[in-house]
Amino acid sequence: MQWRGRRGSSNIEDRRGGKRRVAGGGLGLGAIVLFIASIFFPQYVPLLQMVGVGGSGGGGGATYSQGTGVDDDHSKFLGVVLADTEEVWSNIFQQNGARYQEPVLVIFDGRTTSPCGPASTGSGPFYCPADKKIYIDPGFYDVMERRLGAPGDFAQAYVVAHEVAHHVQNIQETIPTVDRYRRSVSKTEANKATVRLELQADCYSGVWTNRIQKSKGVLEEGDIQEALNAAFQIGDDTLQGRSGGHIDPASFTHGTSQQRVDWFFKGLRSGSIGVCDTFGPDYEDL
Repeated sequence: MQWRGRRGSSNIEDRRGGKRRVAGGGLGLGAIVLFIASIFFPQYVPLLQMVGVGGSGGGGGATYSQGTGVDDDHSKFLGVVLADTEEVWSNIFQQNGARYQEPVLVIFDGRTTSPCGPASTGSGPFYCPADKKIYIDPGFYDVMERRLGAPGDFAQAYVVAHEVAHHVQNIQETIPTVDRYRRSVSKTEANKATVRLELQADCYSGVWTNRIQKSKGVLEEGDIQEALNAAFQIGDDTLQGRSGGHIDPASFTHGTSQQRVDWFFKGLRSGSIGVCDTFGPDYEDL
């Protein structure tokens, strides 16, 4: 992705300070426990507390002082991607006679706090509806590459786009609606509703990809494959299989790998949010 030298968003809250940890020496025990728990016990993370891209883990590795090249690159990259999402979603909302409310992206190292609870490298990126902020520790990107097999800068951009999509869903009242529904049905049915929410966010990410390429032409060879691979690697069935546990469709909260790829591609192919109605009668359990 061609991002250097382009405009960055001003909606960045950088909470990094002192030294930060970058995953590189493997996952720590606490992160592994959180990683497995996020897959098999998603009921302990209420929907309106945090909405993330998928199971994750982190920790361990070398330390770097804030202000080094890697930190500067992470901050600038995230700012450019966020600015691209602001442009695309502002245009979409304007076309529909509405005004887009831009979210804030919080960059942190190790751990921080949010109205939705504590955030850590191990919790992975997530969107907090309570303060309309996205929380990302750039160390998670090392986890994506080294533990989840999802390398590449556009795989990282996909993560940001997915969390921004949850912000769009919050503005559209989709997240509060789904949360109310979840409280009134069985755990299995609640999980199915959450899957639809996540697949719509994947579809919205595809819409963003389509539109940013048409308007700026910033994608490079291999970028689309990076995003599709990232979507595949964080599917519920793939994550559960990687952990060595039993694959339990009733516990899925983000969708299978194939579903995530298919819905991202739907949005990518059309560039229209109209194809992303995972809650409508035409929804297909792909």
